[in-house]
Amino acid sequence: MAEATVLDATPRYRRVVLKISGEGFCHRGERGIAMDAVLPLAQQIHRASRFQVQIAIVLGGGNILRGAQFKAGNTAIREATAHYMGMLATVINGLALQDALESLGCDTRLLTAIRMDGVAEPYIRRRASRHLEKGRIVLLAGGTGSPFVTTDTAAAQRALELEADVLLKATRVDGIYSDDPEKNPHAVLYSELTYDDVRRQNLRVMDFESVTKCQQYNLPILVFNFKKADHIERAVRGERVGTWVSRGCQ
Repeated sequence: MAEATVLDATPRYRRVVLKISGEGFCHRGERGIAMDAVLPLAQQIHRASRFQVQIAIVLGGGNILRGAQFKAGNTAIREATAHYMGMLATVINGLALQDALESLGCDTRLLTAIRMDGVAEPYIRRRASRHLEKGRIVLLAGGTGSPFVTTDTAAAQRALELEADVLLKATRVDGIYSDDPEKNPHAVLYSELTYDDVRRQNLRVMDFESVTKCQQYNLPILVFNFKKADHIERAVRGERVGTWVSRGCQ
């Protein structure tokens, strides 16, 4: 009965964009895709979808390839090419997450910023919005389709285009800290920050371009630990887990 009460409650958000980095698709310290890591992620998203909130997911690809790894001057791959390779990695992750979600009974659509009609639909804002209105979980791959743009910035861009209420940034730490908590055990976890705080203190949980975009349009950001069993559900439901970033602390 308690569960029914929660599910019937009016959700805080109508529509959210959830950014999941490549680290969600593999085990810590590993690369590639581990479906026994992807399935628990899909299970969380599946449970979150019961709250009548429209969910779009922007995918990272760092578990497969990061464009930045080719920045060294001794590589024959141009940086722009490397970024395109990274975009293709996000599509691979999208296919893995799509199958995992559909194995749980979710209705999904995978949309890509780079056309590849054999595996996914092209990203068209109105089409993505319509899928969301029909209750489908929309997976957004390929970044923005342009090099030199991170998937964090792509997530901010898509959240604004789709008129999301909040950008949910899923990470492997509990939120935004004063320093890297994996290196500094004395790092302080912030519960709330302003956009200016993030930039002024050089808190690099997201790139500055994405934070600036959100600030310009007053789109709040919630940074939280998706490795904790129910945090995606709680974040989608509107609970304050992790660190809240907005124009002014609430």
